[in-house]
Amino acid sequence: MPLPSTLAVASTDGYATTRISVQVHGYALAALSFQALGIIYADLGTSPLYALGGIWTASGPPPPKEDVIGVISTIIWALTLLPLLKYVFIALDFGTNEGEGGTFALFQGLFPPEDEDFDADRTLTGDSTKFATSSTKQTAKIASRFRWPLLAWSLFGTSLTLSDGILTPAVSVTSAVAGISVVRPSVSNDVVPISIAFLVALFLVQSRGTSQLSFIFAPVMLGWMALIGTTGIVNIIQYPGILRAFDPSRAIMVFVRTKNYDLLTGVLLALTGSEAMFANLGQFNKCSIRLSFSLFVYPCLLLAYLGQGARLIVDGEAVLSNIFYRTIPGPVNGPLFWIIYVFAILATLIASQSLITATFSLVEQLVNMHVLPQLHLKYTSETIQGQVYIPVVNWILMVAVIIFVVGFKSSVALTNAFGFAVATVMFTTTVLIALQMRFVKRLPVVIAAAYFVVFGFLDGLFWGAALKKVPNGAWVPLMLGLILVIFMLFWTWARGLEDDFDGRNRVNLRHFIFSENNNEVARRVSRPAHECTEEELDQLDDAEKAPSYYILGSSHDLETAGRKIEVPRIPTCAIFHKLTVGKGVPHSFAGFVRQWPSLPRVVVFLAVRVLPTAHVDPHDRYVVTKVRSIQGFYGVAYHLGFRDDFDVQIGELVDRICALETRADPHGSSAAVDEIRRAAARYTHVVPHYHVVSMQADVGRLSAVVNWVRKLLIEDVYRPLVTMFPETENWVASGDEIIRVGIHAEI
Repeated sequence: MPLPSTLAVASTDGYATTRISVQVHGYALAALSFQALGIIYADLGTSPLYALGGIWTASGPPPPKEDVIGVISTIIWALTLLPLLKYVFIALDFGTNEGEGGTFALFQGLFPPEDEDFDADRTLTGDSTKFATSSTKQTAKIASRFRWPLLAWSLFGTSLTLSDGILTPAVSVTSAVAGISVVRPSVSNDVVPISIAFLVALFLVQSRGTSQLSFIFAPVMLGWMALIGTTGIVNIIQYPGILRAFDPSRAIMVFVRTKNYDLLTGVLLALTGSEAMFANLGQFNKCSIRLSFSLFVYPCLLLAYLGQGARLIVDGEAVLSNIFYRTIPGPVNGPLFWIIYVFAILATLIASQSLITATFSLVEQLVNMHVLPQLHLKYTSETIQGQVYIPVVNWILMVAVIIFVVGFKSSVALTNAFGFAVATVMFTTTVLIALQMRFVKRLPVVIAAAYFVVFGFLDGLFWGAALKKVPNGAWVPLMLGLILVIFMLFWTWARGLEDDFDGRNRVNLRHFIFSENNNEVARRVSRPAHECTEEELDQLDDAEKAPSYYILGSSHDLETAGRKIEVPRIPTCAIFHKLTVGKGVPHSFAGFVRQWPSLPRVVVFLAVRVLPTAHVDPHDRYVVTKVRSIQGFYGVAYHLGFRDDFDVQIGELVDRICALETRADPHGSSAAVDEIRRAAARYTHVVPHYHVVSMQADVGRLSAVVNWVRKLLIEDVYRPLVTMFPETENWVASGDEIIRVGIHAEI
């Protein structure tokens, strides 16, 4: 009975092959909404600590009553139109199918990544049957000529969100700690070292993971929001007229009357953290975010700002030195003051957590899309793939935050740098959502245009006000954002060139290795044995033992070019890793065999697929395909859960291969199975190491300059970096078990 074209064992039955957003209901949804309190809203929820202080400083006169009502009205309607309407009820519907949010996720909606056909990964020769799959490519939703401009735009927004992850901890913690100077002026000089101590402690516990931290932080944020909401009600009672702030005309009239555009920079501080709701979508889901914000966080924030405005009207100069702490009901040194002070410090630490978590989530997206180098990722949840901890990012953030706190020295100076990143990210999000409305959701152009006009106008107002702060500190996030976006664009370009080279140089196994079995020799030597020469008899004897294998010599070697070179089989096992998706065998295999002209008895071409589940049962991890035309060659798909370690267990893999051989030939496979097991006792992993060099480009008169720049970027910048951050970063296997085959790659 002839062998089928391919034989495979194991499958992914019972496991989803693509990640989808988290779907929960009932108690699980309530629990997820509760967790969201501890991760997402802390930044937005701690804005009352410094927002009004950024509008009216202690050194100025107390504001008139109508100005206070107008500014509070502006804050109320800004919170309603932007965090509530734009982000909670609109933006959350524009995450990726995998449930990720943020500006880069919006870009992925416009230019979806290619679907990965892992069945094709096990297609090594023309003998292998192509499995029926959907197209391996997603169709871009918008003209391809806009890809790079929109990529730069979305990465700029993403990079500013990352820089916001540095500013938020610095601003919020120093603002909370500074409250002690209200009752203990003598310790005002110690605010910076105290803030640093709290921040270092926060970064040290990040490895515990989002899920554990959120259950610790959520009760604190529940208490904090309840406290500021309750004190807001008490303060409103002192001047109920502050409720006129719900009239939107008050917000318009304050700018008509004062002609003070800079008031918007202070109002913008009340919106910081809005982008975290969208960026953290992958850690939770849109339903949990909508419930927790709409029903609890939003009302508490409105009450807090209304209460502060009421006390500012009643007490004026007496509370101007520190509007938040001075408007706490009761005596300055009373028990309620200290309770709120402790909760304020805890809440600001959690606010820092909000942006740190968002940073981890965004960096994970960027690493997976090859926009950043391969970093070590630690998944911290058994149920939600988006909950991740990235050690190197954690320590870089900690050092950067400490530098900012020491450099700016006060929360007032930090707030000047704070708002610009927030305003720019909001405007970036508006542009990308408007494009998605038209080209992805296929909504009428009128709806997309109306969305852009309304929210683009609002975001533009805030962005223009923040732009005036560039000389006073906003240049810092702008500089960080530009550095990050330039690096990410460079890495995307260079990594794309390397992946293209890898794809172009895959080879069909049958076009590289040739075999001569006993039938072919017998046909060539067709005379009776007594008429054959001694050489022909030797060929017949050898053919009865095993087929002979040959490779084609390299076209780069004049001596072997076009010649067939015989390669012996050696009793060992080699696992060749396919780092990109596609048919054929990787370039590293051809390079390996040409440098060491021999074939291992067992050759495995391994492709890795991470499934959207925490763990994959060991029995389901390996899908094995046997190559019919060459003995001992197998294509393997290695399935992992996102919390499984990358650790190829050779024993499990060999068991699958032997099971395949036994199924193919139940009665005559025992000798082959024994031979495979003996060979697999010695094994090694083989991965490519591309020695990239710049390809010469012909662009006319500018060729010399362009080629010099390309060589500088590819050979002097990209090559050392890709060596520092190898694809094997997340492997468990010992370095002694890995051979890196050097390949000269012109890209």
